[in-house]
Amino acid sequence: MTIDKAVITAAGPSQRTLPLQHLIDRDGQDRTVLAILVEEASKAGMKEVAVIVHPGDESACASAAEGASVKLHFIPQTAGPGYARAIWSARDFTGADPFLHLVGDHLYVGSEPGACAARLIEVASRERCAVSAVQATHESLLPNYGAVGGQPLAGHTDLYSVDRVTEKPTPTLAERSLIVPGLRTGQYLCFFGMHVLTPTIMDVLDSLLASDPIPPPSISSALETLAARERLLALLMDARRYDLGVNYGLFMAQAALALNGRDRDEVLTRLVQLLAASPARKVNL
Repeated sequence: MTIDKAVITAAGPSQRTLPLQHLIDRDGQDRTVLAILVEEASKAGMKEVAVIVHPGDESACASAAEGASVKLHFIPQTAGPGYARAIWSARDFTGADPFLHLVGDHLYVGSEPGACAARLIEVASRERCAVSAVQATHESLLPNYGAVGGQPLAGHTDLYSVDRVTEKPTPTLAERSLIVPGLRTGQYLCFFGMHVLTPTIMDVLDSLLASDPIPPPSISSALETLAARERLLALLMDARRYDLGVNYGLFMAQAALALNGRDRDEVLTRLVQLLAASPARKVNL
């Protein structure tokens, strides 16, 4: 299965400015989040990347991704709101091909740039099916993510056969239907924000969106339908994802890049100095 196209969704009203934010990358260079995401796809072997944008944001996103080493397409999301519609907006671009999908409001920090996407593509190509990257996540964070349930794949310690997908489940629902053997108590497999999807996903989205439902369907419901039609695996990533849209999300992503980059020692020294200079806070017992 050849995978050389990627789709980055960056059109959500509350997320559309996040890919335009500037961070200092591992090499100490000032770059936008979108440029870092495009590099993730490029280093994983993608030849073309489509960025789904809010109408009117094409120019801003093109500037943010300037200098990319892959062919870029900027596609406005004009058919209505919702994450599922954002992916569906890329149907002409993806055609009959499988594709890598990254969300534009997450940053991925693995062993090196491109490592997360490359690992996902390696597994999808070998297994010849759709694969969703997941991360073991504490139940307190379930309101932020879609989660999957399933069984470990024989002979693997990081692959699971998916049989259930739920969008932002409650802890009670997760405990009842999303328990995965081998995970610690209170931990669930939540989406990493990165998938390899087969062309079937567009057929699924065609069906789900045909009646123009309100509220729009989630990508989790689309993936659960996909899992009922064909094989869907979950890959437990040996890396971290950082949600830029939560409080301190950009700060945490910047800290992760800095602590995994060439200036790690300098950053650690400055952090220690900052902590030493911070006034002690009285703790009421």
